Amino acid sequence: MRTLKHSFRFKPLTLAMLSIGLLACTDSSTMNTNKAESAPVAQSVELTNDDTVQHISDERIGKPVVYQVFTRLFGNTNTTNKAWGTLEENGVGKFEDFTPQALAAIKALGTSHIWYTGVPHHALVTDYTEYGISQDDPDVIKGRAGSPYAVKDYYNVNPDLAIDPARRLEEFEALIKRTHDAGMKVIIDIVPNHVARDYRSLSAPEGVVDFGENDDTSVEYAKNNNFYYVVGEGFKVPTSESYKVLGGEPHPLSDQKFDEFPAKWTGNGARAAKPDINDWYETVKVNYGVRPDGTYDFPLLPANYANQGIEQHAQFWEEKALPDSWYKFRDIAHYWLDKGVDGFRYDMAEMVPVEFWSFLNSSIKQKNPDAFLLAEVYQPDKYRDYIHKGKMDYLYDKVGFYDTLKKIMQGKGKVSELVSIHSEVSDIAPHMLHFLENHDEQRIASPDFAGTAEKGKPALAVSALISASPTLLYFGQDVGEDGSEETGFGDPTRTSIFDYVGVPAHQRFMNNGKFDGGGSSKDELALREFYEDVMAIVSSNSAIKGDFVNLHDLNLSVEGSAYSEQQFAFARINEQKGFVVVANFDESEVDNITLSIPKTLISESAPSQVLTALLRHEDVVINDSGEHFTAELTLKGLETKVFAF
Repeated sequence: MRTLKHSFRFKPLTLAMLSIGLLACTDSSTMNTNKAESAPVAQSVELTNDDTVQHISDERIGKPVVYQVFTRLFGNTNTTNKAWGTLEENGVGKFEDFTPQALAAIKALGTSHIWYTGVPHHALVTDYTEYGISQDDPDVIKGRAGSPYAVKDYYNVNPDLAIDPARRLEEFEALIKRTHDAGMKVIIDIVPNHVARDYRSLSAPEGVVDFGENDDTSVEYAKNNNFYYVVGEGFKVPTSESYKVLGGEPHPLSDQKFDEFPAKWTGNGARAAKPDINDWYETVKVNYGVRPDGTYDFPLLPANYANQGIEQHAQFWEEKALPDSWYKFRDIAHYWLDKGVDGFRYDMAEMVPVEFWSFLNSSIKQKNPDAFLLAEVYQPDKYRDYIHKGKMDYLYDKVGFYDTLKKIMQGKGKVSELVSIHSEVSDIAPHMLHFLENHDEQRIASPDFAGTAEKGKPALAVSALISASPTLLYFGQDVGEDGSEETGFGDPTRTSIFDYVGVPAHQRFMNNGKFDGGGSSKDELALREFYEDVMAIVSSNSAIKGDFVNLHDLNLSVEGSAYSEQQFAFARINEQKGFVVVANFDESEVDNITLSIPKTLISESAPSQVLTALLRHEDVVINDSGEHFTAELTLKGLETKVFAF
């Protein structure tokens, strides 16, 4: 979750992970980028046991792969893309678009889990009053289709996604079954920090009380209030000269008014009755027992609980009087587990106390030990607390790994910086999910990112193969989607999550439901082929769960070699199986690379031997050069080679 035009909020894995321990990286202090100095040896650190991942089952040969789909957009075949267009004008995808053919195409990328984004019923402009659903006010909605992170009813699903909105929950349950039948798991979003400003559940089970229904609105804060209040003041819709609701198109409820008294704090914590236009004004902040002065109205976890297991965490919270919001979100998560959902992606988890996550996640893991729990956290100093105390399985490796890799893709960074940043999370590396695109980030092919999807090819290989952490792919990434559509709320470069839109490169691959690439260009098909090849290594090669061995420093030091800071060599090894990756971030061909591999890495002793290509390139002969094995390589512009040993 981050920002778009006008700084508006741009909101936007599970089974099968390591049970043996943590991947380790090289220490940045050992790096040597001066070829005149003596050659450093390759560094490798043995895997160590880690109690925090022992509960994750290990059914895949490779590691988890999460495929994120923006559910509303995935199956849409309409190509109109009118700015601020209605559902009827621009079209919308449905649950039923995830056919066996669609699911097979997703699974062909090595997918173990599908993250269906935008499933819980959120506020949107389209009128569904004939189904008993209250009409939402566009003055407190972003875009025409609405933000998936302004949830209106946690006990049902987005009516846009159903053929028959009256049976929308049944249609989603059928999709869960189809996904399971296709051999994949289901993840949906939970947004614990905030809900839609007009939250009202029409589908809550008997006995469930709505958020805010029992709040004492005469006070700013009370432990069991679900919201915070601006006492004595009514909510006022934010205004801006540069922004017009629905692009200025008329709507019966678009009048710069929204009835809310007293006003509630806004989702990002803004406390004014009239939020700023850049605030998350379409949402309201949920109260977890954090007083307005920042102190806590609930017990704190003792420090030693970072080393305790799920059962101990669950026992800690038993018979304690906790804020009402804690129980509401626990019940929501359990409701979806009972429906067959296999895990959750938690939006802006860092805005909710770690203690709540200990409470929630320990309850989830007791119900389903294999549940996949992924959190959006952008503060590196909080990573270990959210993993060890909060019992998260995975966090985004955004601020470190993704941001550094993005600079290298743009020609602004050095590979040594990536090696260094990766080493900073060596103790928690298997927990740090890697991605190149998601709904919050710019498309690789957009001009503001890399300008071409080809620059994503070496980055994919590095991002997906460097660590035992899960890999996330975003729909359309594998065919070079560029996010260039101007559809209403927010700027292009990211595929819109606020409006109804067709996604052109993805639509060409979808080919009216055949999912055979029949409408794709030659370049798009070649890109998809590369993605399938890399992800086959990720999902089916056991070395992906082994040790990381940095070969970059060693190869920088080789005299006469063309290897530079625009190439990255490393290895992965698990017992007797391994592979070497050599990626070229330079757009130009690089001749005369002398690839050096330590003899300690490859056990067979012979004057020369052949390493087998795992991608669509030639095998390579390595020769005994005394201290190391060496091979002579040429890398085309943006080419990656992977060799098995």
